[in-house]
Amino acid sequence: MSERIIFHVDVNNAFLSWTAVYLLKKGYQIDIRTIPSIIGGDESLRHGIVLAKSPVAKKLGIKTAETIYQAKKKCPTLKIYPANYEWYYQKSNELYEYLKTYTPVIERFSIDECFLDMTGTNYLYHDYLELASKIKDDIKTNFGYTVNVGIGNNKLCAKMASDFEKPDKVHTLFKDEIASKLWPLDVGDLFMCGKKTKEVLNKLNIFTIKDLAHANDKVLEKNFKNQAIYLKNAALGLDDSKVGPKTSKNSSISISETLSYDYTDEEKIKEVLFRQTQEITRQLRKQKLYTKTIAITYKNNQFISYSAQMPLPNPTNNTKEIYELVLAIFAKSYKKDPLRLIGIRLADLKASKETQISLFDEDSSLQKENNTEEFQKTIDTINEKFGKSLIAPASLKIIGESKTKNKYK
Repeated sequence: MSERIIFHVDVNNAFLSWTAVYLLKKGYQIDIRTIPSIIGGDESLRHGIVLAKSPVAKKLGIKTAETIYQAKKKCPTLKIYPANYEWYYQKSNELYEYLKTYTPVIERFSIDECFLDMTGTNYLYHDYLELASKIKDDIKTNFGYTVNVGIGNNKLCAKMASDFEKPDKVHTLFKDEIASKLWPLDVGDLFMCGKKTKEVLNKLNIFTIKDLAHANDKVLEKNFKNQAIYLKNAALGLDDSKVGPKTSKNSSISISETLSYDYTDEEKIKEVLFRQTQEITRQLRKQKLYTKTIAITYKNNQFISYSAQMPLPNPTNNTKEIYELVLAIFAKSYKKDPLRLIGIRLADLKASKETQISLFDEDSSLQKENNTEEFQKTIDTINEKFGKSLIAPASLKIIGESKTKNKYK
C-alpha cells in the first residue's frame, strides 16, 4: 500500500487578499496589501472588529479581532474595507474547482483551506514538492493571490506544515521530520491548542510540542479528560482521519466554518448560519434531495464540541423553512460560549418529499408548494450563473434582516 500523501492548501490572508483582487479587478489603483489596511465592520462603529489585516498593518501592531477603534489609534491613516462574503465564497469555489483537477479526493476544510489526498498518484506526479510549487505558482499567476501548501503523511501534519512560514511557501512535515520540525515548536502552535489549553499545559511545565509528546498520559487525562488523547496524538504527529467531502448523498450533507476569531456576538453567529443555510440548501436542491432532520454543530474556544438537532414535520429543501428551524435550534442549544467553529448538518435525507397529505388539504395549497419549489430552483439557477446568494426570496430576506441583521443580501 502506498504511503499517504496529503496536501493542505491555505490561502494567505484570505479576506484581505481576496478583497484586494476584487478591488484591482474593479479598477482600484492601489493594492491594499501594500498599505496599512484592514477588513472590518462599519468604520463609524467603534465596536467594529478587525477581521483581517495587511502585512503593513501587522507591522504597526494591529491585531485580528481587536476593535477598529483600537486599530485606528495605532494608525490614524488606516484604510478600512468591508467584508465581501459573496466574493469570498466565489473565490473559495474557484479555488476548490481548480484543486479538483489534481485529485477527486478533496475536502474543503474552511472557506480558504482545502485538503487533497494525493496518495497513490506517484505514477502521475513523480515529485510532490515540484507539484506543490506548481499549484502555488499557478494560483498566484491565474488568480492573483498567494497560498501556502503543506505536505505530510496525514491531515494534521499537512496542516501544521502549511503554517510554518508564510506567505507563498511550500513546506513538508513527514513522519521522519516530526522530531526536527514539529517538536521544537511552542506547544501553543499545535493545531487546535488554544490559549487556555496552553496556559494549563505551561502550568504543567509543558512548553514545547516535544514536552507534550513525552508528557505523562495520566497527568494529561486528569487535566484535559477527553481532549488528552487528541493532544498527545497530535504532538506525536498521529492522525488517521480521512480526506473527503463533508457531504454524503446517502446520509447527510453538512457545511461548517472555522471562524476568523472566537465569536460571542449572537447576531454575528446568526449571520454565519444565514449564509450557511443559503449554501447548504442550494447543495441539497442540486442533489434533488430533501431533509427531515436539521442539526447545528458547535466547537468552542476550549475545543469542546457539541451539537443539537430537531426534526421537521415533512421533508423539505426550502431555504426559508430550514433557516427558521436553524434559528429555533440555535436559540435552544447555544451555550453562550466563545465559538471557533459552527456548522449546519442536514440529515435523514430523502429522494422525495413523502409529504403526508391531509384530507383537508386544498389543491391550491399543493399548487402553491409546487410553485414555491419551482421559484426556488429559478433563484438557484440565477445565483449559480451570476454569483452565490445574489438574490433570495423576500421572505427569507425578512428573516435575515429582522432576526440576524444580515448584511449579505
